[in-house]
Amino acid sequence: MEEKSYVMDTSVVIEGIPSQYLNSKKISGKIIIPKAVLAELEHQANQGQEIGFLGLEELQKLQLLSKQGKIELSYVGERPNLYQITNAKSGGEIDALIRDIAYNENAILISADKIQSEAAKALGVEVIYYHRQELKEKLQIEAYFDSTTMSVHLKESCNPKAKKGKPGEWKLLDLSNTPLKQSEVQDYAKEIVERSRIEPNAFIEISRPGSTIVQYKDYRIVIAKPPVSDGWEITAVKPIKVLNIEDYKLPEKISERIKLKARGVVIAGTTGSGKSTFCQSLAEYYSKNNFVTKTIESPRSLILSKDITQYSKNLATEDEIHDILFLSRPDYIVFDEMRNTPDFALYTDLRLGGSNVLGVLHAATPIDAIQRFISRLDVGMIPSVLDTLIFIENGNVGKIMTVQMIVKVPSGMQEADLARPVVEVKDFNTNKLEFEIYSYGEETIVIPVQEEFVHDPTKLLAAKQIEKELLNYVDKLKVKVIGSNQAEIYIPEKDIARVIGKEGKTIDQIEKSLGIRITVKELESVKIKTENENINKQPIRYKVEETKKAIVFRLPQEYSGTSAEIYVDNHFLLTYTVGKKAEIKINKKSKLGQELSRDLNINKEIEIKI
Repeated sequence: MEEKSYVMDTSVVIEGIPSQYLNSKKISGKIIIPKAVLAELEHQANQGQEIGFLGLEELQKLQLLSKQGKIELSYVGERPNLYQITNAKSGGEIDALIRDIAYNENAILISADKIQSEAAKALGVEVIYYHRQELKEKLQIEAYFDSTTMSVHLKESCNPKAKKGKPGEWKLLDLSNTPLKQSEVQDYAKEIVERSRIEPNAFIEISRPGSTIVQYKDYRIVIAKPPVSDGWEITAVKPIKVLNIEDYKLPEKISERIKLKARGVVIAGTTGSGKSTFCQSLAEYYSKNNFVTKTIESPRSLILSKDITQYSKNLATEDEIHDILFLSRPDYIVFDEMRNTPDFALYTDLRLGGSNVLGVLHAATPIDAIQRFISRLDVGMIPSVLDTLIFIENGNVGKIMTVQMIVKVPSGMQEADLARPVVEVKDFNTNKLEFEIYSYGEETIVIPVQEEFVHDPTKLLAAKQIEKELLNYVDKLKVKVIGSNQAEIYIPEKDIARVIGKEGKTIDQIEKSLGIRITVKELESVKIKTENENINKQPIRYKVEETKKAIVFRLPQEYSGTSAEIYVDNHFLLTYTVGKKAEIKINKKSKLGQELSRDLNINKEIEIKI
């Protein structure tokens, strides 16, 4: 009986199907490998893609069977050009070359590509279509996991390690005292890539020359190798528990805000804090309550029900995802792992288009999450894009902040003509104002608002003048300016009578001299943080120069962005936030500038403390 000829296309060579079929006696006879298949695999291997190496390894197995006389192996056809190779997926040029060889050789085509199989049948070619089936065996790396394992870390020449516990409460433990060999880590990586192409619930999300990212069922697996890393390394992460929104036991007020009223939400937290777990619970809540919910992920790693469609940002362009989401019109969009400017631009575009979006990003503090929008948006746009910030700590909701914009005089300023649009960041639970964001000159300022004391140049100058006047009567005092024409002074009990004077004449005289109403209180009976109090501040070196318009203190560059205090003869003058150029500029025409010019002219001791 005449033996049949079989042509193998790239898809089955990568899967290792030819050697499997031959060893199981499913096929026998002449095996034909198109040179186009070899060229495509070589190109993939040169690009650092694991599938290229897997395919070349399968061809080596066939070559060994040929040398053993078990099969007849031949390479047929012409080598494709670079254009045909690089456009193999989009143009189908390689598939066409393979089909032509099967037709001309009157051979049976074996393929795992559905389109290739149907196209070959249209030419009259006999086809064996390999349908991928789910395998029951577990990956070797799964043996490292138990019910408490959050992630497994394998690296050549190092002991295998695992994080065990839960978000915020975990330990990194050695799983073995025997360091892994490079070959062992490579075997794990090879198995992961091979199985990800066979399993229906697994896929290769990213394949680069130095790294591969795989989503294998519930496992997110990152494979790194030289030259990107200094050795072969595998990191596998698996969620240890899928929570419902009810499991977080949120107060009713907060729960209502998250479920019903939040439109532009950012879920922030540190690495491993439980951001994605909380995000999953929210997505499931929206889906179960009859809202169409979709996700944008990079890579796809959220564990969600089938009703929620998950889109990969790595496998589609920004424009493609934009079109899909706007045309399909989901009620809620979950944007997991926002990292770079294009991610923030897409989030912003979706929000301004009217979509309800939940974004997830890394941040050390709640305000840091908002800061990441500032460099990418005009200040006035932020409340239109972001209205609710949820900060996750140790697997729980740590804080919820709301963002809104009003026109007002920023805290710490007094004159009405300084009113401007101010973005207020408030604690949702207490409604306490915590931060203000506004434009000051050409810069965007983020100021923490403290109820105890707000730095105000006018108040600081008034406090300095009051202090100078009262030092004629007492040796020790503290001053707190509480309004435009009112202040409180705190002095030792033994000095109170002398400062007030007989029938209050002394204090009346002081008030008339300063033009401000003064309330006298006992120093020892109160603890207060005031303008002239110096706590844990260290003097630093600086250079001072005068221009036509300003007095400029130049500081070392390392102090840019810090809060500095200026003292004259050890008396507090003002607090200033140092700019990017590490300098403090004070207008000569201002009251502070005039006072400081006089102090410089008479060589008073001036200190700057950080």
